Amino acid sequence: MDDSGLLNSRLLWRHKDPASTRMYMFKDLIEEAHGVQLPDYESLRQWSIENLNAFWKHVWHFTAMVASEPFEEAVDEKAPMFPRPSFFQGAKLNFAENLLYPACQPEDSTLAVLAASEDSREQVTWKQLRGRVQQCTSALVYLGVQKGDRVAGYLANHTNALVAMLSAASIGAIWTAVSPDTGVHAVLDRMQQIDPALLFSDNAAKYNGKVHDVHDKLVEISSGIRSLRAVVVFETIPAVDFSINDVLVPSGSAFMYQDLLVVSHTVPPAKFLQLEPDHPVYILYSSGTTGKPKCIVHGAIGTLIQHKKEHALQCDIRPGDRLFYFTTCTWMMWHWLVSGLATGATLVLYDGSPFRPLEADGTGELAMPRLIDELEITHFGTSAKYLSILEQKSVLPRKELGLKSLRSIYSTGSPLAPSTFDYVYRAFGPDINMASITGGTDIISLFGAPSPLSPVYVGEIQVRGLGMAVEVWDYQGKDVTSAGEPGDLVCVKPFPCQPVTFWGEDGDEKYKKSYFETFPGVWHHGDFVRVNSRSGGLIMLGRSDGVLKPAGVRFGSSEIYNVILKHFPEIEDALCIGRRRQQDSDEVVVLFIKMAPKSTFSNSLVQIIKSIIRQELSARHVPGIIDECPEIPVTVNGKKVEVAVKNIICGLNVRTSASVANADCLEWYRHWNIEHT
Repeated sequence: MDDSGLLNSRLLWRHKDPASTRMYMFKDLIEEAHGVQLPDYESLRQWSIENLNAFWKHVWHFTAMVASEPFEEAVDEKAPMFPRPSFFQGAKLNFAENLLYPACQPEDSTLAVLAASEDSREQVTWKQLRGRVQQCTSALVYLGVQKGDRVAGYLANHTNALVAMLSAASIGAIWTAVSPDTGVHAVLDRMQQIDPALLFSDNAAKYNGKVHDVHDKLVEISSGIRSLRAVVVFETIPAVDFSINDVLVPSGSAFMYQDLLVVSHTVPPAKFLQLEPDHPVYILYSSGTTGKPKCIVHGAIGTLIQHKKEHALQCDIRPGDRLFYFTTCTWMMWHWLVSGLATGATLVLYDGSPFRPLEADGTGELAMPRLIDELEITHFGTSAKYLSILEQKSVLPRKELGLKSLRSIYSTGSPLAPSTFDYVYRAFGPDINMASITGGTDIISLFGAPSPLSPVYVGEIQVRGLGMAVEVWDYQGKDVTSAGEPGDLVCVKPFPCQPVTFWGEDGDEKYKKSYFETFPGVWHHGDFVRVNSRSGGLIMLGRSDGVLKPAGVRFGSSEIYNVILKHFPEIEDALCIGRRRQQDSDEVVVLFIKMAPKSTFSNSLVQIIKSIIRQELSARHVPGIIDECPEIPVTVNGKKVEVAVKNIICGLNVRTSASVANADCLEWYRHWNIEHT
């Protein structure tokens, strides 16, 4: 499809005063320092990837990194992408110090955190946050936690989770976390690989008005991680019956957090340990839908400077702005959110259902929009799925609410359908930067980003990020970016948020195999995309491993999903994959449909779906098989599990990981495959 096709580059938004933005100021700085003219965002991006060393130096100074020792060079531009080159060699810094004491120096009495749940609110000033981190750090030192130890969290998204992470980072420990709704098997699959010394846990979790006890799961988890020297439990949900004596730690003890603070209060305050730029700060996990998750190690400098660039420049977040993302501590967007402290923003943390009505609200669909008004959120982040649910329910918040504080909405997790772009501007107002974004756990940040200097076009991610040499390659390794053709998202030059390594003895080999084998020496991200050659926008077409290839024609599953969402409110969800078995001469596109409640699947519906797909896309996009399914498998982060189902219906015997949140439904697809052999 060329650029005159489905999307048609329809303009939705432009910034009213781009010269007032921090990115414009940064552009002026570059022009003056280097004697260049950069008339628009894309010229600035091109300069940034052609001058990586100079660009990242400017980002360091413009975003006011806090370091005790200066760097020599930002990066060796001649270095290969693998092994990962060092960035900012010679510098010494501490990740937590940058978040707790940003160079903008917020007043002690101003708010650092607003923490909300379904039935509570908490305000935490900068002074209070620093004091709580100091207390928690003393507790970690009391328990013998040292530089390089892994500190794990089995925690919801609340202030204590933030405090525990910052405390670990302040003394050079490495933080990792999963949310308390995760099953025991999935937790052990991850944490047994990294041997944590300490585990923080909630005593219980609350979701959609119901308290979920984690006691029995914690008992099983703690006994299954032989490296643990301590387990520390927060009383997150008051008045829950919880016996700390049942939690047996293989090589240590279990504590309620308040009791631990009492016994550790005499430990002198720890100073921020000054560390090498690439010292590990986080371990995140791949989805691991067909095997054990990979343990991805992210370093301090890459995470910090990339997030500061994205927050300050791409998102135009400023001191005092209020940044929200609906996320769990498992998802990389939690790590992206909490780095907002380094820009002087106030974090808005939320734990609970996004559809749980607040006291003044009788409809769950307006729960999050009401939170925007109540807490004066300026930058609101969520998932594409959440916005599509509101769209299907025709929820129009701006008819009932002020939303005066809101400047930006961010969406990620899956491609945002073109119709949902239109919906957001109808529902939330015409002056909002609706920024679909894309990146991943692998880079703990973004390849496709917002830009206050660039328009928003329907169906498109605004821009490729500054300093990110993103291109689109076909399967032969030919650059098809400027031609507007679909292909694999690759990055052809080093960037600071490349992982430091994967955890474990064979970590470097897994790292290389994951990103650098498809196109040797070039980062292969696994997304199927195209770039609109007129607007420069990035269009997400699905995952590379889920690309559909009937009769050799390649297209992405999201193209099908967009049509379904636009035309069929009676369909709750869909899963589109390619089926090719040994006996098949060609791949057959299979579309599984989950009907909405009280809606009926029928042959006439199948024919209408085929007709509209043929009309809006092409005859080659029309699925060969359309069938009803009871459930769509998703990961614990809500992403559709296309590859596992594809393997099943292609007749492959693949072990499915506990990362599939509703793995039981895969049995239906196994039976379906047998019946349709």
